[in-house]
Amino acid sequence: MDKLKPLVIGDLTAKKPIIQGGMGVGISLHSLAGAVAKAGGIGLISTAQIGFREPDFRQHPLEANLRAIGKELKKAREIAPQGILGFNIMVATHDYALYVKEAVKAGADIIVSGAGLPVDLPGLVEGFKTKIAPIVSTAKSANVICRLWDRKFKRVPDLVVIEGPLAGGHLGFSREDLHELGADTEDVPQTYRKEQYEEEIRKILQVVAGFGEKYGVKIPVAIAGGIYDHQDVMRAMELGADAVQVATRFVTTEECDAPMAYKQAYIDAQKEDIVITKSPVGMPGRAIRNPFLENVGKTPFKLEWCYQCLEHCDRKTIPYCITKALIDAAEGDTENSLLFCGSNACRAERIETVPEVMKELCGEE
Repeated sequence: MDKLKPLVIGDLTAKKPIIQGGMGVGISLHSLAGAVAKAGGIGLISTAQIGFREPDFRQHPLEANLRAIGKELKKAREIAPQGILGFNIMVATHDYALYVKEAVKAGADIIVSGAGLPVDLPGLVEGFKTKIAPIVSTAKSANVICRLWDRKFKRVPDLVVIEGPLAGGHLGFSREDLHELGADTEDVPQTYRKEQYEEEIRKILQVVAGFGEKYGVKIPVAIAGGIYDHQDVMRAMELGADAVQVATRFVTTEECDAPMAYKQAYIDAQKEDIVITKSPVGMPGRAIRNPFLENVGKTPFKLEWCYQCLEHCDRKTIPYCITKALIDAAEGDTENSLLFCGSNACRAERIETVPEVMKELCGEE
C-alpha cells in the first residue's frame, strides 16, 4: 500500500496529510486540536463562541472570545509543542477581522476560513508567518478568491480546502445545489451524485494549479466533506488532493472537547436521523434530528440575549438563537440543542482515540 506523503505548506510540514476540521461551538478546542497535531496532523481550534465558558461571556462575548483564543492555543501547544496548530474562523463571524488578528497575535500556524469568502484575509495576517487557507466549494469561488488575492495583495493562498456537500454544520451550498447533487436526502451518502461533484473538484484543482504556476509555487489542496475512512482518503488523493480535512470522525474520540452526551448522540444516530436544516442566518446546515429540530418554527421564539455571533443575523425574524442552541449542545443537552454533524455521523459505533483514528485514516493498521 502506498504510504501517504507528508503535507507541505510553505515552511510547514505535517507528517500526516490529515487536517482536523474546525467544529464550533466548543467541539474542537485545545484537547482535540492538540491531540491531532501531536499525532502528526494539523489541529484546528474553532473560534465560534470560543469563550463560552469565560465568566463574562454573556455580558462581553467579544472580549471573552478574543481572550479564549490565546488560552486555547496555549493549552494545545502544551499537548503538541512541535505540532501544527491553527484556527478555523468563519467569515460570517461578527468582528471577523478582530478574531483573525487575535489568532495571528497568539501565534497560530494556520488560519482556515470559510462560511463566506475571506477576501481581506491576506491583509489581516501581513507581517506574520501564519499560513492562510480559504474554504471553497466551487471552481467559481476558488477563481474569485484567488483572483482577488492576486490583484489586491499580490499573493495566493498557502492552502486551499475544498469542502463538498457531505460536510457537517453550515454548508457552502444552496438548498437547490444540495438537491441537484442528491446530497439532501436521508439516504446520503448512498444516493449522492459523487461523480458530478468530483468533476467540480477537478475544476477547482485546475484553477488552484493555474494560480500556483503564476507565482511559481505549489499550492496544496485538501478535500473535505464526508471523509471518514482510509478509502475516502485514498479517493481524495486519486483525485489529486494533497491532504484531507476530517471533522465528524474525530467527534467520537476520547480527546474531542465535546461532552460524552454529544459523542453518544453520534453513536446513537441512524442514517435517517441526519438531516439538512436551515440555520437562522439562512444557510443550509447538516445536523442530527432531535426534539429541538422537530419543534423549530412551531412555537413563537423570543430572543432573550444576543451574543453578537454572526454578521447577517436578523434578531427580529430568527426562529432560534444559534449560539444558544450550539452552546446547549456543547454542554450536553442533546435533546434541546442543535447537533451539527457530517453525513457519516451515523457510522460512528464506539469511542476511539485520536492516534487510532489517524492510523486508520492513513491506512497504517
